[in-house]
Amino acid sequence: MEKIASFTVDHIRLLPGIYVSRKDRIGQETVTTFDIRMTAPNREPVMNTAEVHTIEHLGATFLRNHAAWKDRVIYFGPMGCRTGFYLLLAGDLSSEEIVPLVTEMFAFIRDYEGEIPGASPSDCGNYLDMNPGMARFLAKKFLEEVIADLRPERLHYPV
Repeated sequence: MEKIASFTVDHIRLLPGIYVSRKDRIGQETVTTFDIRMTAPNREPVMNTAEVHTIEHLGATFLRNHAAWKDRVIYFGPMGCRTGFYLLLAGDLSSEEIVPLVTEMFAFIRDYEGEIPGASPSDCGNYLDMNPGMARFLAKKFLEEVIADLRPERLHYPV
């Protein structure tokens, strides 16, 4: 079998950042998949499922309610390796174009207080597996260590 594109990225050199993972054509529309990498693969601990789950609920809620982007959001969810998230948006986009959106989203998560949207037995299949405090900590870390240091190597995959 042919190796899929995401397995050809050099995860040894990959830094936390915002990357275009792929672009797909669906009819007349381009869908851009972004790799929002929060931890350095194979060098930093992965995120635990509770905080990943919390970031997923808060991030998806934020994105699907964003005045300018909500109609372009296709999907936001965790990577199986628990080092980051995938964000799929309608449009032929670059990493640089979504930095303001990602910054807003992580600021929202960092500052969020209250009930986690969708964290109830009728809304979620694992509603008890949440860690808002750690989700806020990781969002703050991403803003301070990644967004504040967005060099080209944090916006484009290593070659």
